[in-house]
Parts: sequence; C-alpha cells; structure tokens
Amino acid sequence: MDFQLSEEQQLLADSVRRLFDNNYDFESRKKIVASAQGSSEDTWAKLAEFGLLGLPLSEDSGGFGGGANDLIPVMEAIGEALVLEPFAPTIAMARLVERAGSPAQRDALLGPVIEGNCRLALACTEPGSRYDQTAIAASARRDGEGWVLDGSKINVIGAPQAHQLIVSARTSGKPGEKDGVSLFLVPANAGGLTQKTYRTQDSLRAADITLAGVRLGADALIGTAGQGLAALDEALDFVSALLCAEAVGAMKFACDTTLEYLKTRKQFGVPIGAFQALQHRMVDMYICTEQSRSITYLACARVDGGADAAERRRVVSAARVKIADAARQVGQEAIQLHGGMGMTLEMKVSHTFKRLTMISQAFGDADYFIERFAH
Repeated sequence: MDFQLSEEQQLLADSVRRLFDNNYDFESRKKIVASAQGSSEDTWAKLAEFGLLGLPLSEDSGGFGGGANDLIPVMEAIGEALVLEPFAPTIAMARLVERAGSPAQRDALLGPVIEGNCRLALACTEPGSRYDQTAIAASARRDGEGWVLDGSKINVIGAPQAHQLIVSARTSGKPGEKDGVSLFLVPANAGGLTQKTYRTQDSLRAADITLAGVRLGADALIGTAGQGLAALDEALDFVSALLCAEAVGAMKFACDTTLEYLKTRKQFGVPIGAFQALQHRMVDMYICTEQSRSITYLACARVDGGADAAERRRVVSAARVKIADAARQVGQEAIQLHGGMGMTLEMKVSHTFKRLTMISQAFGDADYFIERFAH
C-alpha cells in the first residue's frame, strides 16, 4: 500500500495546516472553549470555503467525490490543532444521507451542509446500551402518514450546534434484535425534543436528548423502515476511521511538543533529552504513532474500497483497538515526560491527552471493539 500523499492531498494538507496555524492557535482555542456556543462560526465558514464539508460527497451532490483516505490529512490537522467544531459528525451524517436518504432529503440537506449552513449530529447511543446499536429502546410509531418518536439518547457530540439530528429508533422488534431499527432526520428544534447540554472532558459540546412525542412527517424516515442498522453501522465505521486519523494528528503533536521540551528542559546542566532512558521512551512514542498511522490508512482503505461489511467491521475494529492502546501510551508518556507542568491547563499537551482519551471512548471503547473484532 502506498502511504504517500498525492500532490492534491499534500496541497490540501498544507492549506488546512496553514488555516489552523493562522487562525486556531491555543489561545484562540481557549476563547472558543469559553464562549457560549463552544465553536467558531468563522472557522466553520472557512472549512466550507476550503470545500472540506463536501470532500466525501459525490460530485452529483455538489461535493468532490473523495473518501476517508482523502480526509486523513485534514483529520490529522484537526487533531494537531484540537479543533472544536463538529466536523467529523457533520460530514459522516451527510454521507449517510447521501447513501441511504431519498432524493428529496439529499436535495434539501447536502447543499446547505456543503455551504456551511447546516450542521448535523448523530443521536444513537442510549443509557445502558454499552455502544451496542441493536440495544435501542427509543421507539418510533406510525401516526397517520407520519411518525411519533419517544425515548432518550446520551452523549450526542455536536448536538448543541446541530441544525438536524439523525436519530435511531425502533419501529419494530425488541432491544437486541437487528431488524426493526430505523433512522430519522429530526430538526434540533422539533417540538418535544429537549437537550441537556454540557461540555465534555475534551472541551467539545454534547447533549443528552429526550424525545417526548416528537412528531415527524413521512419524509423524516431515512431509507426503509426497520432496515437502518446496516447504514448506521457503515456510517459509524466511517466516522471511526476519521477519529483514528484525528488521533494520529493529536499523537504527532504530543510527540513533537514533548521532543521539543526534552531538548530545552535542563537538569544537572544538560538537556534532559540527553538521558538515554528518556530517549528510549521518546522513540516508543514515535513508533506507536507511526503504527497508528499505518493501521489508520488500512481502515480508511477498507471504508473506501467497497469491502464486504464483515471485513470492514473487522479492520476498523482492529484500528480502534490499536488507536486506543497507542493513545493511552503516547498521551501518558507525554504528560510524564513534561513532569508536573504537563498536567496544567496552561499546557496544550494536557488538552491533547484529554482528547486522545475521549477519542478512545467514542462510539466504543477498546473492550467493545475487541469483541466486535472477534465476531
């Protein structure tokens, strides 16, 4: 497999890094974290201006026909800069709508997403479900030609900034059954939908959502009633591949900033990077990062390459397990090699450690993906 970026991908990667270097330094990020919205409208507009919001969508939809592999350098730059905007959830859900939605849904949604006027979030996790997408208790029942949704969702990343939510609900069967799961497009301001918003440990914005008699039209259903699990599973693998790439970017920053610290921090009159024991630990961090990058490319290739669902699930699960292990090692070593300073909020490396930890839990932890890999 050729891991080298194409000329177009390299130009895109350089442009995105310049964007974040010039507009998203650590002090600017602190101000965004402290703001009421928790994200920057100006940054979102620039992401749209660069065409990034349409990168994985087809040319027929107004996008560029790219895939997860094309997004790797973008997600690495996002991971290095610790970008707070809900980029991955929005493009992953837009891709889901493009693949599983009706022509009317695609026409109504994808253009505004590409232009930066619509943000999306996925509401699929429920209390006690332990990441199992078949363990859905939220219900959707027929009401004339429309639907009525009831239930609850937790830890919906990007929900406070989203205009539309993609919600999983059961139209038939019982929790634990694969059939009967449906997907619905729900306006964030729909009647009967309430959000309990909060800031996560890595400073993103999320919400716990309650659905109490939310009435939707017939056009809210994405795809066929009761057959939404396959589309949801594929979308989660796509966003997992993107999160792996983001984690690689965050690990790269952790390695680079730790190496710089070892070169400048002195003890006994010499830089501590001269001590062989610390050099060995630094090498291990870089090895973990490069191994993570390799398996991320493999996962993205399987997501893009039309592999059968079982193979795609297996490779993405393996990638998530490796990323979780590497994120823990690289994050902890970066903190320890910085000493007490590494724990302070004034140091970006502490926020990088938090982001790596939260990526390792997003849509499934290592135990979940080990079990998924085995099955």
